[in-house]
Amino acid sequence: MSETRTLILGFIAGATILIGLPVGRLRRPMPGVRQFLNATAIGILIFLVWDVLAHAWEPLDAALSKVHDHSGGLGPVFGYGTLFLGGLSIGLLSLLGYERVLIRRPTPPQPEPGAGARFGPGAMAADELATLQPPATTGLSAARRLALTIAVGIGLHNFGEGLAIGGSAGRGEITLATLLVIGFALHNATEGFGIVAPLAADADRPSWGFLLLTGLIGGGPTLIGTAIGRQFTSDPLSVIFLSLAAGSILYVVIQLIGIASRAGRRELLYLGVLAGLAAGFITDAIVTAGGA
Repeated sequence: MSETRTLILGFIAGATILIGLPVGRLRRPMPGVRQFLNATAIGILIFLVWDVLAHAWEPLDAALSKVHDHSGGLGPVFGYGTLFLGGLSIGLLSLLGYERVLIRRPTPPQPEPGAGARFGPGAMAADELATLQPPATTGLSAARRLALTIAVGIGLHNFGEGLAIGGSAGRGEITLATLLVIGFALHNATEGFGIVAPLAADADRPSWGFLLLTGLIGGGPTLIGTAIGRQFTSDPLSVIFLSLAAGSILYVVIQLIGIASRAGRRELLYLGVLAGLAAGFITDAIVTAGGA
């Protein structure tokens, strides 16, 4: 497959993340719907943590199998294990450190709870999210910083997906590359909603420019990974980026569950998480059924 066609496939897989982003501009007072949709986003992100960790573990699992068959040593096991745990730790703890830095900063006077609040697709109230991550002097609200954090985590994950697309195309496995694009495109279409879910906490509707920025951060690495993966494949590089993505997404999941659990109507939280998990596994099953 030519380089141009390979890059087009990578672009398609990453661009579908834009489908769910316009939901972030919705402003309607439907608390039950908002809580359910936010919980659905949590379910999608939980699936992504499992999916990313499973793919990051594959090289380590292969190394362990070689040790069991006496065809390999323990060196690769310790090497991949260090990359796996190191990436997961950095992805999770670096964001925790960032949160601690924000908490230490002086917090400007907060408006009265509910003042000027508007509604969007998530289940968070602005005062709830602000207590979790106090506003900094960057001009970005806590909700928008969290949305950007989700986009970064998904972007790292999509870089790994791009490596898989580019690698299969570079080896001439056109059918596999096409199936991967279809599956990843479906995944990215749902991931876009996960990015914008926290924006319900914002008093102001996010601009199209901000939504496009989150889409570029979350989907752009798919194209970059495709270009790199077509030139060479690297299991260590894949493990690093996938484990970093898992750690950062896990941080976001913990934050969102803490907020959603205080919103009331806990049955909506459980049903939404179940719906999000189902959406993730269904799209993954489509890829598996296709032989990818």
